[in-house]
Amino acid sequence: MSIFDWLKNTSGGGPEVDVSESSAVRDIALRLADLGSEKARWTAAFAMVLARAARADLDISSVWVRDPDAAADMATPSGAIISSELDHVVEAADVVIDFSLFEATEQVAAAVSRHSKPLVCGVSGLADAQLAALENAAQAVPVVYDRNMSQGVAVLQELVGRAARSLGDEFAIEIHETHHVHKKDAPSGTALKLGESVASARNQEGADSVHYQSERRGEVPGDHEVIFSSPTERLTLGHSVTTRTVFAEGALRAARWISGRQPGLYDMHDVLFGENTD
Repeated sequence: MSIFDWLKNTSGGGPEVDVSESSAVRDIALRLADLGSEKARWTAAFAMVLARAARADLDISSVWVRDPDAAADMATPSGAIISSELDHVVEAADVVIDFSLFEATEQVAAAVSRHSKPLVCGVSGLADAQLAALENAAQAVPVVYDRNMSQGVAVLQELVGRAARSLGDEFAIEIHETHHVHKKDAPSGTALKLGESVASARNQEGADSVHYQSERRGEVPGDHEVIFSSPTERLTLGHSVTTRTVFAEGALRAARWISGRQPGLYDMHDVLFGENTD
């Protein structure tokens, strides 16, 4: 899921201010109401990653912007490079985190390959050509790609696979997902990913054996429930997002994990459950 999707709602006088964030991020949040909606989403996205990076003892070395003038509205660490030249930005980084838009994925994948930089990609809505670009990049550098960077969702995926293997075919499976009204795709990418875990556990092709139910209401960041039902019992496994910062936290954990890895295409399940995890 793209950060831009998480921050679709910028109406109603600006975002809520999380008092647990740093003072710099609180200042940015308070100023978002004075910006246009597009610039507000962009600035909030960067502020979110910046705050989490500071907590994780990571430095933001460079930022790729389509509009260099946007830098005037951003609170950046001293010495950070802000540029519309992608190669300049990638070259300055140890790990590249991409939460931009799917239109940029092929450019980013090519750039990390040229400069031999690991990539963490959390962009949603990728088409076959963009997925192929990530796969090609993964032949040269390590790439973590996931439609949902939440650590909790990765744990849910693991539990769903175990439950599907253990309970057997007599249990029907439903996946219910709820998101904000601005989300266009249904079922969500996360719901489909959970369905793929079921299919893999049951040695089935695709995720068509699962029944999906999608709801769009309010500003719900993301709720998922996987329900296993038999004639005699019912098991529900679920995950709810209470703040969108979970996606930035997951991406930064992936950035720490991917450093020094061999080239290959990984996901958040690998980050949490693969070999040599933190």
